Amino acid sequence: MKLGVVFPQTEIGTDPVAIRDYLQAVEEMGYDHVVLFDHVVNADTSTRPGWAGAYRLGDQFHEPFVTFGYAAAVTKRLGLVTGVVILPQRQTALVAKQAAAVDVLSGGRLRLGVGVGWNEVEYEALGADFDTRGKHQEEQIEVLRALWTRRSVTFEGRWHRLDRVGLDPPPVQRPIPIWLGGRSDATLARVAAIADGWFPMGPLDAAMRASLERVRALAAEAGRDTAAIGVEAAISIARDPEREWRGIADAWNGVQATHLMVNTMRAGLRTPDDHIEAVRRVRAALV
Repeated sequence: MKLGVVFPQTEIGTDPVAIRDYLQAVEEMGYDHVVLFDHVVNADTSTRPGWAGAYRLGDQFHEPFVTFGYAAAVTKRLGLVTGVVILPQRQTALVAKQAAAVDVLSGGRLRLGVGVGWNEVEYEALGADFDTRGKHQEEQIEVLRALWTRRSVTFEGRWHRLDRVGLDPPPVQRPIPIWLGGRSDATLARVAAIADGWFPMGPLDAAMRASLERVRALAAEAGRDTAAIGVEAAISIARDPEREWRGIADAWNGVQATHLMVNTMRAGLRTPDDHIEAVRRVRAALV
Protein backbone atom coordinates (compact mmCIF):
# COMPACT_ATOMS: atom_id res chain seq x y z
CA MET A 1 0.00 0.00 0.00
CA LYS A 2 1.05 3.57 -0.64
CA LEU A 3 1.12 5.66 2.54
CA GLY A 4 -0.28 9.18 2.65
CA VAL A 5 -1.28 11.81 5.19
CA VAL A 6 -4.44 13.82 5.67
CA PHE A 7 -3.62 17.53 5.52
CA PRO A 8 -4.76 18.78 8.95
CA GLN A 9 -7.19 21.29 7.45
CA THR A 10 -8.90 22.54 10.58
CA GLU A 11 -5.79 22.61 12.79
CA ILE A 12 -2.75 23.64 10.73
CA GLY A 13 -3.56 27.38 10.79
CA THR A 14 -2.87 30.03 8.18
CA ASP A 15 0.89 30.54 8.27
CA PRO A 16 2.15 29.70 4.75
CA VAL A 17 5.60 28.87 6.11
CA ALA A 18 4.14 26.32 8.52
CA ILE A 19 2.10 24.80 5.68
CA ARG A 20 5.22 24.60 3.50
CA ASP A 21 7.21 23.02 6.31
CA TYR A 22 4.49 20.42 6.92
CA LEU A 23 4.27 19.44 3.24
CA GLN A 24 8.03 19.22 2.86
CA ALA A 25 8.40 17.24 6.07
CA VAL A 26 5.93 14.54 5.04
CA GLU A 27 7.55 14.34 1.62
CA GLU A 28 11.01 13.97 3.17
CA MET A 29 9.72 11.20 5.45
CA GLY A 30 8.81 9.20 2.36
CA TYR A 31 5.04 9.57 2.38
CA ASP A 32 3.54 9.11 -1.08
CA HIS A 33 0.70 11.66 -1.02
CA VAL A 34 -1.28 14.22 0.92
CA VAL A 35 -5.10 14.15 1.09
CA LEU A 36 -7.01 17.42 1.46
CA PHE A 37 -10.63 17.70 2.64
CA ASP A 38 -13.01 20.27 1.11
CA HIS A 39 -15.61 22.69 2.46
CA VAL A 40 -16.29 26.12 0.99
CA VAL A 41 -18.45 27.61 3.74
CA ASN A 42 -19.30 26.52 7.27
CA ALA A 43 -22.65 26.80 9.00
CA ASP A 44 -23.36 29.33 11.75
CA THR A 45 -24.87 26.99 14.34
CA SER A 46 -25.93 29.74 16.76
CA THR A 47 -29.34 29.75 15.07
CA ARG A 48 -29.32 26.04 14.15
CA PRO A 49 -29.70 24.23 17.49
CA GLY A 50 -30.30 20.89 15.80
CA TRP A 51 -27.13 21.03 13.69
CA ALA A 52 -25.52 17.60 13.47
CA GLY A 53 -22.80 18.29 10.92
CA ALA A 54 -19.11 18.01 11.59
CA TYR A 55 -18.04 21.52 10.59
CA ARG A 56 -19.22 24.94 11.73
CA LEU A 57 -17.94 28.50 12.05
CA GLY A 58 -14.38 28.48 13.33
CA ASP A 59 -13.33 25.33 11.46
CA GLN A 60 -10.77 26.56 8.94
CA PHE A 61 -10.59 25.05 5.45
CA HIS A 62 -7.99 25.90 2.83
CA GLU A 63 -9.41 25.74 -0.70
CA PRO A 64 -8.07 22.55 -2.35
CA PHE A 65 -7.04 23.77 -5.79
CA VAL A 66 -5.40 26.96 -4.54
CA THR A 67 -3.60 25.04 -1.79
CA PHE A 68 -2.40 22.42 -4.23
CA GLY A 69 -1.09 25.10 -6.56
CA TYR A 70 1.05 26.22 -3.62
CA ALA A 71 1.93 22.63 -2.72
CA ALA A 72 3.07 21.95 -6.28
CA ALA A 73 5.64 24.72 -5.95
CA VAL A 74 7.09 23.65 -2.58
CA THR A 75 7.24 19.87 -3.13
CA LYS A 76 8.80 17.67 -5.79
CA ARG A 77 7.13 14.27 -5.81
CA LEU A 78 4.31 14.31 -3.22
CA GLY A 79 0.99 13.19 -4.70
CA LEU A 80 -1.84 15.73 -4.34
CA VAL A 81 -5.23 14.20 -3.54
CA THR A 82 -8.59 15.84 -2.92
CA GLY A 83 -10.49 13.68 -0.49
CA VAL A 84 -13.09 14.82 -1.48
CA VAL A 85 -14.14 17.88 -3.48
CA ILE A 86 -17.92 18.27 -3.26
CA LEU A 87 -18.36 18.19 -7.01
CA PRO A 88 -22.08 18.90 -7.62
CA GLN A 89 -21.91 22.27 -5.85
CA ARG A 90 -19.13 23.43 -8.20
CA GLN A 91 -19.17 24.40 -11.88
CA THR A 92 -17.89 21.43 -13.86
CA ALA A 93 -15.87 23.22 -16.53
CA LEU A 94 -14.20 25.36 -13.87
CA VAL A 95 -13.28 22.27 -11.84
CA ALA A 96 -11.84 20.74 -15.01
CA LYS A 97 -9.75 23.88 -15.58
CA GLN A 98 -8.55 24.14 -11.96
CA ALA A 99 -7.67 20.45 -11.79
CA ALA A 100 -5.81 20.64 -15.10
CA ALA A 101 -3.83 23.63 -13.84
CA VAL A 102 -2.78 21.78 -10.66
CA ASP A 103 -1.84 18.73 -12.70
CA VAL A 104 0.31 20.84 -15.05
CA LEU A 105 2.03 22.76 -12.25
CA SER A 106 2.73 19.58 -10.27
CA GLY A 107 3.93 17.54 -13.22
CA GLY A 108 1.00 15.14 -13.16
CA ARG A 109 0.62 14.55 -9.41
CA LEU A 110 -3.11 15.21 -8.93
CA ARG A 111 -5.67 12.58 -7.97
CA LEU A 112 -9.18 14.07 -7.92
CA GLY A 113 -11.39 12.62 -5.22
CA VAL A 114 -14.99 13.79 -5.48
CA GLY A 115 -18.18 13.29 -3.52
CA VAL A 116 -21.75 14.52 -3.23
CA GLY A 117 -21.49 15.83 0.34
CA TRP A 118 -24.09 16.16 3.06
CA ASN A 119 -24.26 19.89 3.81
CA GLU A 120 -27.41 21.40 2.32
CA VAL A 121 -26.47 24.81 3.73
CA GLU A 122 -23.32 24.81 1.62
CA TYR A 123 -25.23 23.85 -1.54
CA GLU A 124 -27.62 26.74 -0.94
CA ALA A 125 -24.75 29.21 -0.50
CA LEU A 126 -23.23 28.08 -3.80
CA GLY A 127 -26.51 28.15 -5.72
CA ALA A 128 -26.53 24.40 -6.38
CA ASP A 129 -29.31 21.79 -6.19
CA PHE A 130 -28.88 19.46 -3.22
CA ASP A 131 -31.60 16.99 -4.25
CA THR A 132 -30.13 16.03 -7.65
CA ARG A 133 -26.50 15.90 -6.56
CA GLY A 134 -25.91 12.18 -7.20
CA LYS A 135 -27.05 12.06 -10.82
CA HIS A 136 -25.51 15.47 -11.39
CA GLN A 137 -22.13 14.14 -10.30
CA GLU A 138 -22.34 11.23 -12.75
CA GLU A 139 -22.79 13.64 -15.65
CA GLN A 140 -20.05 15.89 -14.29
CA ILE A 141 -17.53 13.04 -14.33
CA GLU A 142 -18.33 12.35 -17.97
CA VAL A 143 -17.80 16.02 -18.80
CA LEU A 144 -14.56 16.25 -16.83
CA ARG A 145 -13.03 13.30 -18.64
CA ALA A 146 -14.11 14.66 -22.01
CA LEU A 147 -12.51 18.05 -21.31
CA TRP A 148 -9.27 16.43 -20.12
CA THR A 149 -8.87 14.09 -23.09
CA ARG A 150 -10.34 15.83 -26.15
CA ARG A 151 -9.21 18.99 -27.87
CA SER A 152 -12.75 20.07 -28.72
CA VAL A 153 -15.80 18.92 -26.77
CA THR A 154 -19.44 19.04 -27.74
CA PHE A 155 -21.79 17.70 -25.09
CA GLU A 156 -25.52 17.91 -24.41
CA GLY A 157 -26.81 16.57 -21.12
CA ARG A 158 -29.34 17.33 -18.41
CA TRP A 159 -27.11 19.88 -16.67
CA HIS A 160 -24.40 20.66 -19.23
CA ARG A 161 -24.23 22.08 -22.72
CA LEU A 162 -20.79 22.40 -24.29
CA ASP A 163 -20.52 23.58 -27.89
CA ARG A 164 -17.06 22.93 -29.39
CA VAL A 165 -14.97 24.00 -26.38
CA GLY A 166 -11.67 22.82 -24.91
CA LEU A 167 -9.06 23.36 -22.21
CA ASP A 168 -5.63 24.80 -22.84
CA PRO A 169 -3.30 23.73 -21.37
CA PRO A 170 -4.64 20.23 -20.91
CA PRO A 171 -3.57 18.18 -17.87
CA VAL A 172 -0.47 16.00 -17.91
CA GLN A 173 -2.64 12.98 -17.02
CA ARG A 174 -5.26 12.41 -19.67
CA PRO A 175 -7.51 11.84 -17.87
CA ILE A 176 -6.77 12.79 -14.27
CA PRO A 177 -7.80 9.84 -12.02
CA ILE A 178 -11.21 10.34 -10.40
CA TRP A 179 -11.96 8.64 -7.09
CA LEU A 180 -15.29 8.67 -5.24
CA GLY A 181 -15.95 8.99 -1.53
CA GLY A 182 -18.94 7.71 0.44
CA ARG A 183 -20.76 4.59 1.58
CA SER A 184 -24.32 4.86 0.24
CA ASP A 185 -25.64 2.14 -2.08
CA ALA A 186 -25.75 4.64 -4.93
CA THR A 187 -22.12 5.62 -4.32
CA LEU A 188 -20.98 1.99 -4.28
CA ALA A 189 -22.70 1.46 -7.63
CA ARG A 190 -20.99 4.55 -9.08
CA VAL A 191 -17.60 3.44 -7.80
CA ALA A 192 -18.05 0.08 -9.49
CA ALA A 193 -19.28 1.61 -12.74
CA ILE A 194 -17.17 4.72 -13.34
CA ALA A 195 -14.57 5.46 -10.65
CA ASP A 196 -10.82 4.92 -10.72
CA GLY A 197 -10.86 4.40 -6.96
CA TRP A 198 -12.80 4.68 -3.72
CA PHE A 199 -12.44 6.35 -0.32
CA PRO A 200 -14.43 4.00 1.98
CA MET A 201 -14.26 6.44 4.94
CA GLY A 202 -14.52 4.11 7.94
CA PRO A 203 -12.93 1.22 9.85
CA LEU A 204 -12.60 -2.26 8.37
CA ASP A 205 -15.51 -3.86 10.18
CA ALA A 206 -18.03 -6.38 8.86
CA ALA A 207 -20.13 -3.69 7.18
CA MET A 208 -17.07 -2.25 5.44
CA ARG A 209 -15.98 -5.68 4.21
CA ALA A 210 -19.47 -6.19 2.79
CA SER A 211 -19.30 -2.82 1.02
CA LEU A 212 -15.92 -3.68 -0.45
CA GLU A 213 -17.20 -7.03 -1.68
CA ARG A 214 -20.25 -5.27 -3.15
CA VAL A 215 -18.12 -2.81 -5.11
CA ARG A 216 -15.95 -5.55 -6.54
CA ALA A 217 -18.92 -7.75 -7.42
CA LEU A 218 -20.66 -4.91 -9.25
CA ALA A 219 -17.45 -3.98 -11.05
CA ALA A 220 -16.95 -7.57 -12.19
CA GLU A 221 -20.55 -7.69 -13.44
CA ALA A 222 -19.81 -4.56 -15.47
CA GLY A 223 -16.78 -6.22 -17.01
CA ARG A 224 -14.25 -4.08 -15.20
CA ASP A 225 -10.92 -5.22 -13.79
CA THR A 226 -11.59 -5.05 -10.06
CA ALA A 227 -7.87 -4.80 -9.31
CA ALA A 228 -7.78 -1.54 -11.27
CA ILE A 229 -10.15 0.18 -8.80
CA GLY A 230 -8.03 1.69 -6.04
CA VAL A 231 -9.05 1.74 -2.37
CA GLU A 232 -7.76 4.32 0.12
CA ALA A 233 -8.11 3.24 3.74
CA ALA A 234 -7.37 5.37 6.81
CA ILE A 235 -5.77 5.33 10.23
CA SER A 236 -7.10 8.00 12.58
CA ILE A 237 -4.83 8.62 15.56
CA ALA A 238 -7.81 10.14 17.39
CA ARG A 239 -9.74 6.87 17.02
CA ASP A 240 -7.15 4.13 16.61
CA PRO A 241 -4.75 3.31 19.49
CA GLU A 242 -1.06 3.25 18.61
CA ARG A 243 -0.80 -0.44 19.47
CA GLU A 244 -3.33 -1.17 16.68
CA TRP A 245 -1.76 0.84 13.84
CA ARG A 246 0.25 -2.06 12.44
CA GLY A 247 -2.70 -4.43 12.63
CA ILE A 248 -5.02 -1.97 10.92
CA ALA A 249 -2.58 -1.52 8.06
CA ASP A 250 -2.10 -5.28 7.72
CA ALA A 251 -5.85 -5.87 7.69
CA TRP A 252 -6.42 -3.36 4.91
CA ASN A 253 -3.50 -4.79 2.99
CA GLY A 254 -5.16 -8.16 3.35
CA VAL A 255 -8.25 -6.96 1.48
CA GLN A 256 -6.07 -5.43 -1.27
CA ALA A 257 -6.39 -1.77 -0.32
CA THR A 258 -3.97 0.20 -2.50
CA HIS A 259 -3.48 3.30 -0.33
CA LEU A 260 -3.59 4.19 3.37
CA MET A 261 -3.89 7.75 4.73
CA VAL A 262 -2.95 8.87 8.23
CA ASN A 263 -5.37 11.37 9.81
CA THR A 264 -3.95 13.36 12.73
CA MET A 265 -6.88 15.74 13.26
CA ARG A 266 -9.04 15.75 16.41
CA ALA A 267 -6.31 14.12 18.46
CA GLY A 268 -5.50 17.13 20.66
CA LEU A 269 -2.45 18.20 18.65
CA ARG A 270 -1.77 21.90 19.09
CA THR A 271 0.78 22.94 16.46
CA PRO A 272 1.85 22.00 12.91
CA ASP A 273 5.01 20.52 14.43
CA ASP A 274 2.83 18.25 16.58
CA HIS A 275 1.15 16.97 13.42
CA ILE A 276 4.54 16.40 11.79
CA GLU A 277 5.73 14.40 14.78
CA ALA A 278 2.52 12.35 14.80
CA VAL A 279 2.84 11.27 11.15
CA ARG A 280 6.50 10.50 11.84
CA ARG A 281 5.46 8.10 14.64
CA VAL A 282 2.88 6.39 12.46
CA ARG A 283 5.31 5.91 9.60
CA ALA A 284 7.91 4.47 11.96
CA ALA A 285 5.31 1.98 13.20
CA LEU A 286 4.27 0.90 9.71
CA VAL A 287 7.44 0.83 7.64
